[in-house]
Amino acid sequence: MTPTPRDDLLTVLASVPEGFADLIGGLSAEQLIYRHGPAFPTPAELVAHLGASGIVLDSVLRQIGLEGNREVDARAVLEPELGLAGDKPGTELLADFGRVRRRTIDFLRGLPATAWTDPIHDACRGEITVGDLCELASTHEIGHLSQLRNLIAILP
Repeated sequence: MTPTPRDDLLTVLASVPEGFADLIGGLSAEQLIYRHGPAFPTPAELVAHLGASGIVLDSVLRQIGLEGNREVDARAVLEPELGLAGDKPGTELLADFGRVRRRTIDFLRGLPATAWTDPIHDACRGEITVGDLCELASTHEIGHLSQLRNLIAILP
């Protein structure tokens, strides 16, 4: 599979918080916490999950770029610790996610091309690059945008 170009990945990653804001902007507090069934997350839970995931991605990328860490846990980006986002309301979590994501995008834009392609090691995936990690995160986030669209479509 051909890797996604750096600028395309940065564009996708930068657009996710805005996409979530557009989708939940008109929802009431009751709609944000509505659960369609036991296996379904609420829109607020999806926002909290994405916010926590964005915080972890930012942290992992900074450890790679600033501290030279070559060992990463991509699973932590996709499955952040429960409670990492705290008990903040969905709109506040979304604002926090947007701030962290802007900082992350600025950081990624400043990385030299070699840092984008140098190998790093993930326990589950083996040798990957920062580009691979960003592609994994963007795919995860776009999937949750689709999931949120579907949840909103079945709101009462």
